[in-house]
Amino acid sequence: MELRIFTEPQQGARYADLLAVALRAERLGFTAFFRSDHYQRMGEGSPGAGPSDAWVTLAGLARDTSTIRLGTMVTAATFRLPGPLAIAVAGVDDMSSGRVELGIGAGWFDDEHTSYGIPFPGLGERFDRLEEQLEVITGLWATPIGETYDHEGRFYRLEDSPALPKPAQSPRPPIILGGFGAKRTPELVARFGDEYNVPFADVETTVALGRNVDAACARLGRDPATVVRSAAQVVCVADDPAELRRRAQGIGRSYDDDLALNGIAGSIEQAREKVGAFEEAGIERLYLQVLDLTDLDHLDELARLGA
Repeated sequence: MELRIFTEPQQGARYADLLAVALRAERLGFTAFFRSDHYQRMGEGSPGAGPSDAWVTLAGLARDTSTIRLGTMVTAATFRLPGPLAIAVAGVDDMSSGRVELGIGAGWFDDEHTSYGIPFPGLGERFDRLEEQLEVITGLWATPIGETYDHEGRFYRLEDSPALPKPAQSPRPPIILGGFGAKRTPELVARFGDEYNVPFADVETTVALGRNVDAACARLGRDPATVVRSAAQVVCVADDPAELRRRAQGIGRSYDDDLALNGIAGSIEQAREKVGAFEEAGIERLYLQVLDLTDLDHLDELARLGA
């Protein structure tokens, strides 16, 4: 099982906080450091440093880390035009020597859109825009150097684009799509995705949703085995019961309630059992959602899950 670290800096974090987590994760052998792409805190509590832009911070991490892969879980298609997003991701991929992955979704948190003047259309249009963005981004990256790219769509029109710069990775950075949609999401995964992620669900739900991707791949003639299967889970792990409850309290959760049932939580051995259940079900990667970015010792505990 591949273990990745997944952070939520919109809850309050500066670049130095993210760098400290990424460097510790890199040293401990985690394969990737991912961050959410949000512009506003969710839930109660102090906003701390406030939001940071995902691709700005990933650009910094691209230069300040050496080996760990970097990505978003996930960038909202509402936040950026597809051309500039393709340029930004390609640039960060070059800065990191080919360590970037693009997680992208339709967007869902309306408050952050209204707070920062970002248009927030209805769900159907958001998915339409996501589909067209994927067409444009992959089209730009796939255009041979020296040729131009054109696109005439409902939302975006590109004419004689030089389709530069190119990412460092060939043929392109991996694209991660996810969520609970039963129809459009599996189709998009089958057409564009390298990885399908199910966030914060139990093993049975994760497996069931994966069957929708299998069916979509079959309809399009794609081998479903070419889609990496992953899940994201909140984590709260410690062998000492007092430390475990302190960590749960530190992220505003109760271990006795939802954490014990809906997360990778408990002692190291209990957490290993939950990780093992996902692995036995065919999940290849787990994104461990670390909510307290100041608790670097927690990463040491989480590294033991892969030992």
